[in-house]
Amino acid sequence: MSHKDFMSCNSHVSKEDKEFHALKNKAAEYYRTNGLPQKIECILNDMFFDQPDDIYGYLANYFSKLSTPPVISRLLGREIYDGKGELSLQAEILCIIRNEEKTTCSAAISSYSEDFNNSFQDTNGVTSVNNVMRRDSVMAALHWIHESLSTLLKGADPCNQTGVDQILSDFFMARFLEYQDILNREKENKPLGMPMPLRSPSATPPKDKKGGDKGKKVSSTEKPILPPEPSDPVLPGSVAIGSVSLAVAKTGALLQCIPLYKYITALANQQPHPKERHIPVPLVTVLSCGKLSPGKLNLLEEVIMIPKAGQRLKQILTTVLELQNEMIKIMKSNSKTGFVPTTVSDYGALAVGFERPEQPLDLITEASNNLGLALGTDIHLALNCAAHNLMDYPKGKYEVITGTPKSPVELVDMYAALISKYPAVVALIDPLRKEDVDQWERLSSVLGATCSLISDVSFKPQAHDPHKDATPLPGVRGYILNQTNETTITDLIRIATGHKGALIIGTTCGEPCSDDSLSDLVVGLGVGYVKLGGLSRGERLTKYNRLISIEEELAQQGILDSRKQHTSPLFVEQTDEQSSI
Repeated sequence: MSHKDFMSCNSHVSKEDKEFHALKNKAAEYYRTNGLPQKIECILNDMFFDQPDDIYGYLANYFSKLSTPPVISRLLGREIYDGKGELSLQAEILCIIRNEEKTTCSAAISSYSEDFNNSFQDTNGVTSVNNVMRRDSVMAALHWIHESLSTLLKGADPCNQTGVDQILSDFFMARFLEYQDILNREKENKPLGMPMPLRSPSATPPKDKKGGDKGKKVSSTEKPILPPEPSDPVLPGSVAIGSVSLAVAKTGALLQCIPLYKYITALANQQPHPKERHIPVPLVTVLSCGKLSPGKLNLLEEVIMIPKAGQRLKQILTTVLELQNEMIKIMKSNSKTGFVPTTVSDYGALAVGFERPEQPLDLITEASNNLGLALGTDIHLALNCAAHNLMDYPKGKYEVITGTPKSPVELVDMYAALISKYPAVVALIDPLRKEDVDQWERLSSVLGATCSLISDVSFKPQAHDPHKDATPLPGVRGYILNQTNETTITDLIRIATGHKGALIIGTTCGEPCSDDSLSDLVVGLGVGYVKLGGLSRGERLTKYNRLISIEEELAQQGILDSRKQHTSPLFVEQTDEQSSI
């Protein structure tokens, strides 16, 4: 009976009854407008025939499909401590899901800066990031997340990664331009009396008191040492951008009930369910012999093992551990005391002191022979030289060995001799500064196809057009890319899918972040190689363990493609005959 008929037939109905009847009519209209009676009737009929054991679970699943898609309600930032006990940032996403605010996912990435002027040395000579500046950067990131970013992303679809990343990138660019303007104004207001730039070694050598030339005369064939290119300023708080972007991607994967690596594959406009997937070849650091290790050798910041193709991850990691144990045995047997300190570097590998670059390679050769591993067949090697950290600008030379500096020309000759003696070394990472372009070209010509040159780059949207990559260095065949600071998931996808040449995605030197999402990212992006450091430190092993889990999952599903593992040494070009093997 309608409200009008009810009123005409019941003239003596109480006010309370009239109000109650009017409320019932409003409720009925509300449910009819939203089609609820029909939906309930439909699900009750289906449920009667299916007769599930869990009636209410059946109803919940049905109505959850009809619910409004989740939206971001707000963001949270948290101060956390990383694997080295230093302050870091974690971003957390909260969404409105079926009328309730729920915490979905959190993420943390590395914050990285190449500005060595912001560092100090402790009494042991170990360089550490200035804690005050780190705290200021984390505080800035927290402010961005709680104030601006939380407001900008409120109501956004967490499954629209491109849209969210565009908002994040636009916000960052606006803040960066403001920051750059402040730096420029401070530079303009600097008082006179600035220190003179460092003398180029090609300049006229200073005279001693007797008027003679002081020091060795520079060869006329060598060009002047160019000053270092100014490093791109790292905007305090920028780590908020990358962390929020990753947390949103993890939320999207969670809401779609798929692993993150499958979600990333779909975002990259690839087949969401390809017939086969491959696990990137892990480049595992086995020794650290750089500036922060004991001994005079500064050159080899990392000695990296490249495993033979077609092996499962557990097999590869077992081989690396056996190799490390054998190297420790050899060092103990050669030690007068029978004791060898097993310091672990920030790369998660043994930090060993050597006097010459041949010594660590001889150690690996001996350990490999003892284990029956053929260098150049079963395993290959890559050397991370990190030469940009070794330039002594007053001298104009690389301090490759303490007390034994090398000019760029001399360093190229040293590399050529080293590769000739150790042909199992198939890749050099950052063998020279990026400014020494001529020597990069010469080194590439000298090494030819026997050894690849790799450049460790950090993508900085503020330095370049986001859709234009930097001019490559001569002879470089591959790049190492890290997800740090303002690098979004969309940035990673763009680079990985549009990059020409080999691409390695890796961790930073310290890698304080214990988040294992990087393993999903490299599988989802389909890159050929991943560089996670050594087999020590929990922040690195979490990523290795996640890779093993993904590999096992793919194998169980029957879609693990072991044939796609690279069959040649790292980035070395194959002949037609080799490629057909």
